[in-house]
Amino acid sequence: MGVTCVCQVPVAEGKSVQQTVDMLHKKLEQLGAVKQGNFWVDCETYHATANATGQQSKQLYVMHNSEAPLSCMALFEGGPFLTADANFDVLMVKLKSHFQNAKSHKVESRGARYRYCDFLVKVGTIAMSSSAKGISVEVEYCACVIPGDCLNLIKEFMQSFLGSNAPEMPSNKAEGQLYTPVDCVDPMSQYLELFGKVRKQQVLPSSGVR
Repeated sequence: MGVTCVCQVPVAEGKSVQQTVDMLHKKLEQLGAVKQGNFWVDCETYHATANATGQQSKQLYVMHNSEAPLSCMALFEGGPFLTADANFDVLMVKLKSHFQNAKSHKVESRGARYRYCDFLVKVGTIAMSSSAKGISVEVEYCACVIPGDCLNLIKEFMQSFLGSNAPEMPSNKAEGQLYTPVDCVDPMSQYLELFGKVRKQQVLPSSGVR
């Protein structure tokens, strides 16, 4: 695992979501990136029942990633998180008296997976209820596990095919600090934040998403 950045890319003016995705694919291929299959990331939202004190309980998010098909990740709103095997989904069904599945809130991103030298790039269509709501781009620099040493390189690479839509690099890691096994949640927490933004866009009168 390297250092990863996940961001949302706006839909190009006058274009649909799919047309914008196709444009990004073309730019990557012009750079020399090679397609290596597909990927998907999804997120199910569970509402916990009220606790004994009557206080509102945190939401629970259960996420899956095609990069780790035999496991899933559960994140409570604001933490903590855990990684479990795929049977965790069965456990959630058995706990339905404590956690209600908000099926209408399910969000997923699916798309193509590209390799360019030491970079792994995933361009996905974000969907809710089978309807396209936006575009996600994940870039992983596989050759380094020290964020401070490669964030500028990742940003420069993302600018080569995203232009001005390239995001600011996260600064949640101290300079020179190595990734640890706990950081396996980091790309998923970035997807969780992105999916949360997409959900909020759906309640706005005019979200600008095609």
